[in-house]
Amino acid sequence: MGLLRYIAVRAMLIVPTVLILYTLVFIVLRILPGDPVLAVLGTKNIPPEQLEQIRHNLGLDKPYIVQYFEYLWNVLHGDFGTSMVISGRSITADLLERLPATVELAIAGLIVSLAIGITTGFIAATKRDTKLDLGLRVFGSVTYTLFIPWLGLMFQLIFAVWLRWLPASGRIDPDVGLETVTGFYILDSIITGNMEAFRSALSHMILPALTLGLVLSGPYTRLVRTNLVKALESNYVLAYHARGVRGSRILLHAFRNALIPVVTYAGLQFALLLGGAVLTETTFDWPGIGTYLVEKVSYRDYPAIQAVVIVFAFFVGVISLIVDLIYALLDPRIRY
Repeated sequence: MGLLRYIAVRAMLIVPTVLILYTLVFIVLRILPGDPVLAVLGTKNIPPEQLEQIRHNLGLDKPYIVQYFEYLWNVLHGDFGTSMVISGRSITADLLERLPATVELAIAGLIVSLAIGITTGFIAATKRDTKLDLGLRVFGSVTYTLFIPWLGLMFQLIFAVWLRWLPASGRIDPDVGLETVTGFYILDSIITGNMEAFRSALSHMILPALTLGLVLSGPYTRLVRTNLVKALESNYVLAYHARGVRGSRILLHAFRNALIPVVTYAGLQFALLLGGAVLTETTFDWPGIGTYLVEKVSYRDYPAIQAVVIVFAFFVGVISLIVDLIYALLDPRIRY
């Protein structure tokens, strides 16, 4: 009952979190200098009466408080409005089209970062105070400081231009047909049994996922190493040794305990990946929410920017809740 009550409370807290972020973005967009209509049209040579008519059609001539609650009311009914850039273009349709690309990239980047970080952290902890340990710690520190666009360009230059092993940009080859079911190209190619599309989507995924995952693996290396070293020095490990338990079994228990903070960090990082993959998406021309947001910010498309922020805030809340539940499963001592 304690866990169920905690889930209910955390789920309800997602609502004020979304409202706070939406309010902040709404205020910031309105206080910035400049006219969003002129930014969208890209010219100032517009008769005043025509400019006022466009503002009226977009609802920008209404009081701010009316704009705030009208948009919020539409969102509660599943309507994120229409784009100011392309008249009549549904923002909901744009999000549904681009969100799977960002989530797919975020999942792939997280898997790569966990694979690299946990492996290097485990080896560093088991080879403590050796040259290998030192080298892996330096590796973790260096990778975390790398600039994503630079690393992505280096990978493109080496693997796409020089070696011609992998494509440099996009999600799939233009000449490859794929029936979309979920919007996740790799999953859709498996569902439809399209192996050509699967190979194409997977090859396009490797470089952006490797770029994002390599940069984000550094904290995992340090986190796993530090927690595994502490776990191996704890009292329960000494008790295991006293009872004659095998070393591999002791290491397994210690490793499981060392993963608890990693799960928390991974969940929070995945939530940030949904918005933080902007640099990777821009570098590899990945058609996700990140590139969509950059495009809409340049045009000051109020409804689209607000919609992206609301969706990101909702995902952050849901993922944080899921992380707490996994945390409780890993550590039976936790009570709610």
